[in-house]
Amino acid sequence: MTAEIKSVAYALPDSILDNQALEALFPEWPAASIEQKIGIVKRHVVGAGQCASDLAVAAARKLFDSSDLKPEAVDYILLCTQSPDYLLPTTACLIQQRLGVPVSCGALDINLGCSGYIYGLGLAKGLIETGQARNVLLLMAETYSRYLEAGDKNVRTVFGDGAAATWVAGAEADQPRIGPFVYGTDGTGARHLMIEAGGARTPGGQGDAFLRMNGPAIFSFTLRAVPEAVDRLLQTAGLDAGQIDLFVFHQANQFMLETLREKLRIPRGKFLYALRETGNTVSASIPIALAEGQARGQLKPGMRAMLVGFGVGLSWGACLVRW
Repeated sequence: MTAEIKSVAYALPDSILDNQALEALFPEWPAASIEQKIGIVKRHVVGAGQCASDLAVAAARKLFDSSDLKPEAVDYILLCTQSPDYLLPTTACLIQQRLGVPVSCGALDINLGCSGYIYGLGLAKGLIETGQARNVLLLMAETYSRYLEAGDKNVRTVFGDGAAATWVAGAEADQPRIGPFVYGTDGTGARHLMIEAGGARTPGGQGDAFLRMNGPAIFSFTLRAVPEAVDRLLQTAGLDAGQIDLFVFHQANQFMLETLREKLRIPRGKFLYALRETGNTVSASIPIALAEGQARGQLKPGMRAMLVGFGVGLSWGACLVRW
């Protein structure tokens, strides 16, 4: 028995923050310049009272409606989020109740950002292939807009809210459908992407409650870590880059993606872009890109895709999937 991705769906909040609205807030940065620099024309943001679990539930219901998976067949929920509804209980437990998934299921949260989908797939694969689960509901949900300072254009232009749901299940196949994997962690760069307040280290409203990003440091880290991860994964799999049909990276911003593509000498036709109308949705960006790629006809059955996530932590990971 080998694990495979059966289906992917995503959900976005209704409220939209477009470049024209940002230009009104930051006149020194015209809408056209925002699009040209980061490749985003709009991003969706949650409304008052809307949380990560709401987006995750919406994405899961879309998945149920568009696939053969039903709530009663789910026996494990994995939720990756850095914007949980509460410090406790686990948001995945709240989602179990709202979706009507049997109480016999397992459920846990993963606190990871832009690399979260890779780690989530690794955990889902392990659950399936060790016989601990048959149908894993892998959810990515983020509401970073809650943590963005109104006057910080560097983050407000980039991040959007969203959620994605992936059905991972067992399949009879001669070759692995998910994997191999490579991972990376460097906690020395933790402060390059951080929300200082809210945890036990700075409790009771102490510290900075907004997301702070050291853009140049993150850019340098990405140019260092991602090519190394791609090379390491190809070596692990015994493949060369020409044997990869499609590269699906975390949708950070257009400039970063294009720089990585050129550095790795990946043909444009083999590189998926899917952030123009969603922005950087953190852990949800890769599965949203997969769903978009499938809808556009760029991702087809039988294709071998390389997925690469990188960001807050600092954390990164990459894996292969057979679509």
